[in-house]
Amino acid sequence: MGAVAPGAVVAVPARNAQPDGLADGIARLRRALRRGARVADPENPLAVAQLELLSALAENPGSRPGHLAQRLHMRPNTVTTIVNALVAHGMVSRAIAGDDRRAIELNATQAGHDAVRAWQATNASVLHAALSTLTAQQRRALATAVPALDSLARAVDRLADIAAE
Repeated sequence: MGAVAPGAVVAVPARNAQPDGLADGIARLRRALRRGARVADPENPLAVAQLELLSALAENPGSRPGHLAQRLHMRPNTVTTIVNALVAHGMVSRAIAGDDRRAIELNATQAGHDAVRAWQATNASVLHAALSTLTAQQRRALATAVPALDSLARAVDRLADIAAE
């Protein structure tokens, strides 16, 4: 682990931690969204891992493969395989890094950005259709929880970054 500020609390997930309602609910929601998106857009040729990598590239242009592997908690050879497939689909471009001619930087092409936007739109459509089946009280509760869920996502990312150092 990297350096931690004095007095900072660092939570390290226990190997034997039991799933709780929140973790289980989030996992079920992720699975349901993936399934719903596949049903809503069966023509999408990309795997979820490819879409996740494209999303990471859209958020972090010019990333190097090692950085993506660390960020996505993937093995470097897995990132290479996914990148090769995305390059073949015309969704990722490679360029020699400006500061190190031995390294490459990756960027999502316009087709890659379009694929990310389409995936996000499909997920939003599935989510909004499902939300419309909930009661007004349930929708308000979920809307109220959005800032906390966003903070939770950032906290999980920070913990993963600390653990990866």
